[in-house]
Amino acid sequence: MAETEVLMPQMGESIQEATLTTWHKKLGDTVETEETLFEISTDKVDSEVPAPSSGTLVKIMANEGDVIQVNTVVAVIDDSGAAVVQKNEEKSKVDSANLDQASSKENNAPKDDFVQASPLARKVAEEHNIDLKTLSVPEGAKRISRDDVLSAVQNTSPSLLKQAIEQSTAPVKTASAQHMQQTGGASTGMIDGVRSERVPMTAMRRRIAEHMVKSKAVSPHVTSVIEVDFQKIVDIRTQNKEKFLNSHGFKLSFMPFFLHAVIQAIQAVPIVNSSVDGNSIIYKKDINLGIAVSLDWGLIVPVIKNSTEKSFVGLARDLDTLAKKARSKKLSPDDVRGGTFSITNFGSFGTIIGQPIINQPQAAIFGIGALVKKPVVINDAIAIRTTCHCVLSFDHRIIDGADSGKFLSTVKNTLENWSLPII
Repeated sequence: MAETEVLMPQMGESIQEATLTTWHKKLGDTVETEETLFEISTDKVDSEVPAPSSGTLVKIMANEGDVIQVNTVVAVIDDSGAAVVQKNEEKSKVDSANLDQASSKENNAPKDDFVQASPLARKVAEEHNIDLKTLSVPEGAKRISRDDVLSAVQNTSPSLLKQAIEQSTAPVKTASAQHMQQTGGASTGMIDGVRSERVPMTAMRRRIAEHMVKSKAVSPHVTSVIEVDFQKIVDIRTQNKEKFLNSHGFKLSFMPFFLHAVIQAIQAVPIVNSSVDGNSIIYKKDINLGIAVSLDWGLIVPVIKNSTEKSFVGLARDLDTLAKKARSKKLSPDDVRGGTFSITNFGSFGTIIGQPIINQPQAAIFGIGALVKKPVVINDAIAIRTTCHCVLSFDHRIIDGADSGKFLSTVKNTLENWSLPII
């Protein structure tokens, strides 16, 4: 009997856990290689996980809604005809698997000093110099979680950081215990005299929320804005979109023009393609552009790798492919890994100017506003032109206003004086 273990995939370097949201197969079902086995959700991506081999699903070791460490075994597929089906009804088996991943130092620690904590909690505690022995396992829990450690970090942070975190999190009024008891735990009822409905956040939304609060607390955000005369790009696209579609098989959007302009700007101002590590600045030699894609269920950021090595058509093709994969939940772990700089197009919804939040641990994010026709002065004459506002939100610890100004000016100059062939 040959068995294949199915692991929780890692959907990016910074992702240490994911929520298993939906099983597509039941215990005892026959599965084929690459057939969707289950769905997962992280702060970066919702994705379908394919079966690594064909056979019978003989073990399920995680339930829908479980938050699971990456590289943990969640199921077993058997390729023999006489497979014995087993089901792990206890979530503690997943917990045990996670605990097995802890270092030998932890496992060999004296019993009196050993603290029950998840591997991720230990990692966060180590990063923030938190002694786990000073924390208590919450009532009803089996061990200390990452969130317990982060709460301790907040309580021991310098006062300015604590104030930033508190100010970035708006107070939320919740229904009273009496209300929940009276409604039988229902999601609808009256809160402060207002008819209300309680809807739990999705796993993806919870992680986005955590990521955004962390980014605002870690990086002092500054946003610069520049206005771009976009008429030349509009004319170029109008003249070439049919030919482009016929030649390459997909539509020409405005985004590839921005991608090229951003690459030119990063090459002119390399500090925006960096990250902070303690008291050091890490300059990234590769430019991997993360493109925010809005979905009905959240926001994900697939990555175009080694963008400087691609032609205009190559950038456009990668963008089209990644967007389609994102909307069909077909992104692979590699598709969301390794981003060094992010771009978000809030203008597609009509927003003229925005202040995007930096995608940690990156140092800056570029935002694109809506295309708007307006009267402008050209050579002392008034003309109707298509314009847009472009913004750069940046980490003021390492990027200055002069850097931002040079970056945005390079974007503007590249777009207004476009000379690159697009076919």
